[in-house]
This record gives sequence, C-alpha cells and structure tokens, in this order.
Amino acid sequence: MLLHTLGHSIRNRVIRFNFHRSGETVSRYFNAALHAVGELRNEFIKPPSPETPYKIKSSNRFMPFFKDCIGAIDGTHIKARVPKENEAAFRGRKSYPTQNVLAAVDFDLKITYVLAGWEGSAHDAAVLKNALERSDGLRVPAGKYYLADGGYSTRNGFISPYRATRYHLKEFSSIQPTNSKELFNLRHSSLRTTVERAFGSLKNRFTIMKCEPYFPLQTQVEIVIVCCILHNWIITEGGDEFIQSEDEWARMSHCRRRDQAVVDDSREWLDKRDEIAQFMWTRMQNDGY
Repeated sequence: MLLHTLGHSIRNRVIRFNFHRSGETVSRYFNAALHAVGELRNEFIKPPSPETPYKIKSSNRFMPFFKDCIGAIDGTHIKARVPKENEAAFRGRKSYPTQNVLAAVDFDLKITYVLAGWEGSAHDAAVLKNALERSDGLRVPAGKYYLADGGYSTRNGFISPYRATRYHLKEFSSIQPTNSKELFNLRHSSLRTTVERAFGSLKNRFTIMKCEPYFPLQTQVEIVIVCCILHNWIITEGGDEFIQSEDEWARMSHCRRRDQAVVDDSREWLDKRDEIAQFMWTRMQNDGY
C-alpha cells in the first residue's frame, strides 16, 4: 500500500477499494510502513566517500581539476498543503505552496544528505545554512567540497560558478568557452547536472512528489525522506530506468535562472576557484583538454 501510494499518488479511498481494507486500516498501515522505512535513513542516506569519484578520475575534462569534489548540492520545490494562514510563507517562486528540499548527491546519483520541510519562500542559501548548523546536519570533510549553483556562496566546502558569466549547458550548445571562467563554468555545470538528474529520477518514479499532497505537513516531510531512501536502495540494487543519460538531460533541460541571493563568498575559496579555472584553461590551451 505504501509503494502504491508513493508511486502513483493514489488516495486512501482508492487503496481501500483495491486492497479490500477499511480506510482506518489503510491509513494506519501506511503510516506504520512510512515510519519503518524512515528508520532506515542512516543506512541508505550516507555521506559520500572522501575518495575522488570514478566519474571525475576517469575523465580528462574533470581530473585533476575537481579531484577534491565529492558531489553536488541543490534545492528543489515539492508541492505542499498547509493551513491557510501559513500559505504565504510556503509560497515562493511557485504560484502554489511548496516545501524547499535541500539535497546533496554523489556522482552515482545517490542522495547523501537531505533536509526537507522548509518553507517554499526560504532561499536555498538559508536552507543550506541551517543544514550546516544542525547537530546531525551536512558535513563536508576537510579539503573537500560540493558543487553548487549561483544561488549559493563560494565558501569552505562549496564552490559555485562565476556569476555574470555563461554557465548553463544550453548556453554553450553552439559556442565554445572563450576564457578560463567560461571553461570552468561549463565543466562545473556538466558535473552539477548530477543533482538535477537525481531530482528528475526521484519525481518521475514517485508521482506523489509532483502532485498536490493530501497528508499533514509532517507526513509530507516524511514522504520526501522515504522517497529518497527508496531511490538510493533502487540504485544500490541495480539500474534505474527513470534516470536520464547526461546527453539526454542536457538536450531536454531548459536554462534555469535562479534568484541570486546576496551571498557571503570566502576570499580563500574564490582564490581556489580561480586557481582551478586557470589550471584548466592552461591545460586545454596546451594539451587540448
């Protein structure tokens, strides 16, 4: 009943009819199963390995420039149902209430951290700040970092693209990079699509994440976590037919312009980004990659 509900976003009364059980039984066992799967969070949503990912070390485009990168982070908006008096806080870029969900993803498309339940009006940078401040929050090993989009700051553990510079893959569809910043942004974007492809797989497999919910908010938050757990289990056990290839994703994705926040960049990590970009540009000029 749980999987049927998550996969098809079917209401209680339909499950009741299909499984020949009372509405009370369906509701009770749905919540019991949801909680039971949620208890597996620490087993299936684990921090990434500090080793250089295979996707990076096997490509001349990414190695050695991104050798210390362990994944990508981003936020996504999931439809939410909240009391009328709370709707304003949950209505951000969308015309309907949403919860802002932060996730970190490794290059195998496994979710390594997820924080759900924030109001849709909250900026991604604020959600990340909260994730880092939690006692059980997101941790970045010393010297390692995640790739982030332009809505985040470049700071200890996170590198965002150069602003006011071409960034999205679509912008480079027919034009080659002309300087080190554009080259860095292109390859940064090529790697960071990992998190977008993971979100796409998650929403395509679990229809409930694309539909208007009919559960209490706390249950809506638990559903997001459980879907992430199941997503990781599916990838661990084998391939996921809902994951688009990188080429297909690049063709189909639209150029997304995120709201630019006032972010507090770190000079040390801005210099690190410049160093990577210049090294990358010099290597391409001399060796062709």
